Amino acid sequence: MEWKRAKDWLIGAVGMVLVLGVALVVLWWAASDPASADKAERMPSPTQGALPPDGLREDEVWLADLDLDAGTVVTAGSLLHDVRAVGQDIVSGPEGLVAGRLAVDATVPFEVLADELGGGSVVRAADGGQATVVRTVEALGRELRVTATGTVDVEDGRLVVEPRSIDIGGPDFLSDATAAVVRRFVTIEHDIEGLPEGLVLQNVAVRDDGFRASLRGEDVELTP
Repeated sequence: MEWKRAKDWLIGAVGMVLVLGVALVVLWWAASDPASADKAERMPSPTQGALPPDGLREDEVWLADLDLDAGTVVTAGSLLHDVRAVGQDIVSGPEGLVAGRLAVDATVPFEVLADELGGGSVVRAADGGQATVVRTVEALGRELRVTATGTVDVEDGRLVVEPRSIDIGGPDFLSDATAAVVRRFVTIEHDIEGLPEGLVLQNVAVRDDGFRASLRGEDVELTP
């Protein structure tokens, strides 16, 4: 009898654990979003059920949506990684291909900005969503190894890293006096090239592998 009661208690306990486990899974599923939800929210939603514009000619083709993903995009003056482009209300005809709305997210590698700066520059991510530039500059008749950390902003459609702290080593008074001289050598002002004209840089975030840029535009010509 004792053994039977113990067996019944064990079966009941196991059943309760299973019920709790299922309940937790259901709650987790209901309270959370899929891993790709953040990415989907940043890009336009599919225009299912959209209607073509009035006056579409016989020699034109209309697409409600166009979605493109590319690991790397290289042009004569640009290198971009992890590119995602979503176009909406696209018309193709004798005059070319035009997107009524176009959104592009792409990563500008740190190496691209470092090459622009020259001086053996290194660009990397820093704490607090900032970026660090390390390079050699010539100032006051000497070569100095400068480390500058600054915030990342969008100014006049450009990716800009404005130094907030500049360290050249040595005494503090020397660093303070020289900082104003070398500031322009460690300030980044970058135009994202290689993408269709009409796209405007809206936001930039620092990632481990580069600057994640979000560009948006209307009536964007996708072909020359």
